Amino acid sequence: MNHDASGYGLWSLVIFNSAFFLMFVFSFFKPQTARDWRTFGAFAAFVVALFVEMYGFPLTIYLLSGWLQTKYPSLDLFSHDSGHLWSTLLGETGNPHFGALHIASYVFLGFGFYLLSNAWSVLYHAQRRNGLAKAGPYARIRHPQYVAFVLILLGFLLQWPTLLTLLMFPILLIMYARLAVTEEAEMRQRFGAEFEAYAARTPRFLPASRKERASIDLKA
Repeated sequence: MNHDASGYGLWSLVIFNSAFFLMFVFSFFKPQTARDWRTFGAFAAFVVALFVEMYGFPLTIYLLSGWLQTKYPSLDLFSHDSGHLWSTLLGETGNPHFGALHIASYVFLGFGFYLLSNAWSVLYHAQRRNGLAKAGPYARIRHPQYVAFVLILLGFLLQWPTLLTLLMFPILLIMYARLAVTEEAEMRQRFGAEFEAYAARTPRFLPASRKERASIDLKA
């Protein structure tokens, strides 16, 4: 296989894209505690694994090549476009970059990065005044930064699925859920009744519907 002609073996792009996304996330997440670094480290491992397969070596395509050649005999396995496996599996034709899933991936990525930056701004100002973050996205969910990470990961998975990142995704979900519980225990100990009241009216990960919010307000 001619790596350059196929769009693989481009290790400079692996380094550039990994560095670009990780620096962008780092600039808004700004890990400080050991928990923060574990969160960022797990995300970094996912991103590097993704770009290694996207521009370096297509391990998933290689491992699935026998099945793909049998199922899709006309498919040029090592064309870069073939890495958009969802398009192939769903029988889409044409340029995969203009497919519905690829467009949806940009929506997930865009909203994920927006939520991450917005949440960091609120959290930063709350930490400066030694208070509890309750404004902006924190008024809707208790852990917008973790939700932002999941949205970004989903965006990448919709765009370029690999066996390794598909395996890592549920592990990261469990990791972020556990970190959220640990973080809440610390906030409960630090802020006491204020955090209890906040947690009672604010869902952990998924925003409440209008009906649910009305019910929470009535109970309050």
